[in-house]
Amino acid sequence: MAKRSKSPDKPSWVTHTEDEVEQIIEKLAKEGKGSAQIGLILRDQYGIPSAKIVSGKRISKIMKEKKLYSKLPEDLFNLLKHAVRLRGHLEKNKRDAHSKRGLEKAESRVRDLAKYYIKKGSLPADWKYDHERAKLLVQE
Repeated sequence: MAKRSKSPDKPSWVTHTEDEVEQIIEKLAKEGKGSAQIGLILRDQYGIPSAKIVSGKRISKIMKEKKLYSKLPEDLFNLLKHAVRLRGHLEKNKRDAHSKRGLEKAESRVRDLAKYYIKKGSLPADWKYDHERAKLLVQE
């Protein structure tokens, strides 16, 4: 039985080199795109199914090397944005019980994810969720 390689070979239709892919990722990151958005743009506009296949590195690793990766992990940041949006909605619509429950769930997920990132070392040990601080983080 033949031994499989860890990553598949670069598809024949992909004409971009490692350096070109890294330059595209750097350009998109400077525009404020997250790693997930960059992956979609690479796939849809450049025909690159996976940055890892072409460059050997994940998008987030390339962004970290170029010091373009955000201080907060992307999934946590997206949850914070969602919680801030829901809190703003609830200020205008105080009786919206469904959104109130959604906010409780979103804030719970933020706290759980923060615990994970604190254990992993991606967040400082004293990091706590606060809706006012989250609002400031999202506005930056």
